[in-house]
Amino acid sequence: MKKKLVTLGLAVLGTAIIGVAGIQAAVTVGQPAPDFTAVDIEGNEHSLSDFAGKFVVLEWINHGCPFVRKFYDPGEMQRLQKKYTEKGVIWLAICSSKVGAQGYMKPEQAREVSAEKGANHTAYIYDPAGDVGRLYGARVTPHMFIINRDGVLIYQGAIDSIRSANPADIERAENYVVSALTAAMAGEEVSTPTTVAYGCTVKY
Repeated sequence: MKKKLVTLGLAVLGTAIIGVAGIQAAVTVGQPAPDFTAVDIEGNEHSLSDFAGKFVVLEWINHGCPFVRKFYDPGEMQRLQKKYTEKGVIWLAICSSKVGAQGYMKPEQAREVSAEKGANHTAYIYDPAGDVGRLYGARVTPHMFIINRDGVLIYQGAIDSIRSANPADIERAENYVVSALTAAMAGEEVSTPTTVAYGCTVKY
């Protein structure tokens, strides 16, 4: 199946390190989210524009990253995916690890791991060239983006408020993705539309 990726040649500024990433974003909250077309691990092609009229969550993923495991090992990410996809939200997990880098898996491997973990995302986007990641300025895993029904970016940043890889911190933290979706789906403004993402650097 032909793979087509649209890039805008946006410059990403700043630095990213293991644990925390402080960057000048490549996308801006309140502005239309840039469209892209990419292939998932099943070989199906997806364009962001295909999901017009729906909320879309973009989740940058690397199953070798302890900050990702924080949410997958106890099943928290899968629970969120299931909760919101059942409400009609499109949830795209995106792996931008290059070939040979931590987190990179061939599609068949990614399918096996997703099944083992009981993932409930709409699709797992295969982005080893890093085109979608660079388009959005994704710097860490997990790095989260939310797009509303009008195609406007309404949240970008960390998944929650406690910057650790400890699953025990999940209960004590504010989950920014949940807060943003709850507000937006109720027709309210997102109170915290941008935060500083933390996690492992995306392995471009």
